[in-house]
Amino acid sequence: MGDVDDAFAPPADGWVPVSPRLATARRITLLLVYVVVLAGGAILWVSPLAPAWTIAYAAIAVVAFVWVWWLIGRRVASFGYAERDNDLLVVSGLILRRLVIVPYGRMQMVDLRAGPIDRWLGIATVQLHTAAATTDAAIPGLPPDEAAGLRDRLAARGEERTAGL
Repeated sequence: MGDVDDAFAPPADGWVPVSPRLATARRITLLLVYVVVLAGGAILWVSPLAPAWTIAYAAIAVVAFVWVWWLIGRRVASFGYAERDNDLLVVSGLILRRLVIVPYGRMQMVDLRAGPIDRWLGIATVQLHTAAATTDAAIPGLPPDEAAGLRDRLAARGEERTAGL
């Protein structure tokens, strides 16, 4: 019997990982969230319970920050996709692994999006929509040219496969 992780292994040919800039984008978002966490620490600091609670709060915040920072890098490394003859294979997740196989004929819409941090770092997300929400898939962290090319190829393949229906 094979290992469960073998079921999520990328194909030997055509595997495309996402850009490492996705980790940078997610870490910038983490830093912005931690501004709010630090504000909470500042409020604790001026409270009458400052010494005991502030030290515990700071220790928990630092440990959580370091762990999430590390986890972001590992999670981004788990993303990838492969274009196959009849479908698109998308793998993601580190703790909760996910493998989505989207037949080209089932695609209803291909969406391209990028937030301000993504645009600043030069990455975009390709979002696939199907009739069944459980088979929707997103491929984040693609350079704009690659994302636009993938969007166009998927849309064309989707039209080819649904034309006979």
